[in-house]
Amino acid sequence: MNFIWFSLFMSGIIVAALTGRIHMVTEGVLTGAKDGVFISLGLISVIAFWLGMMKIAEESGLIQILSKRLRPFATWLYPSVPSDHPAMGALIANMSANILGLGNAATPLGLKAMQELQTLNGTSDVASDAMCTLLAMNTASLTLIPATMIGLRMEFHSKNPGEIIGSTILATLIATGAAIILDRFFRRTEQIRCRRRNRS
Repeated sequence: MNFIWFSLFMSGIIVAALTGRIHMVTEGVLTGAKDGVFISLGLISVIAFWLGMMKIAEESGLIQILSKRLRPFATWLYPSVPSDHPAMGALIANMSANILGLGNAATPLGLKAMQELQTLNGTSDVASDAMCTLLAMNTASLTLIPATMIGLRMEFHSKNPGEIIGSTILATLIATGAAIILDRFFRRTEQIRCRRRNRS
């Protein structure tokens, strides 16, 4: 990943130098840094609000209800993970946070789930099926309330920051469906390959 970012950065500098617009690189870096700080400060209130809402939902039992509803789906989605394993709890918590649009809370939960899945994977340096599924689901997760995007739209003075809720639900629903289908397809393809290798 570092190599990709470095390549993008260097290619931008080279193109700017060749086209005589190297001054735009400096301007872009400084402007981007300033905008990054401005947007980050503006998002603090939104993130704090939704994390507070998440805490209220947790204390009121809403998260537990959502987790209970998600458990059968999670068990089907991750058949290799025992239902009583800590990894399953982390996976469900990650799914719940993503559904509620709390990407900032979902990230550490996803990392925790990946760590727990590694304990099931043993010492192998190859990602397990469950790990690949988690990566796909965390990237394309269904989102009901895109809190971060609403916050960004508010920062840029959108007239109706919440108008993206419907399109976000539709887009993430399609993305989640595609992720599940492709995950199952590649998993099945790999199983067939393994069987052919064993027979030969």
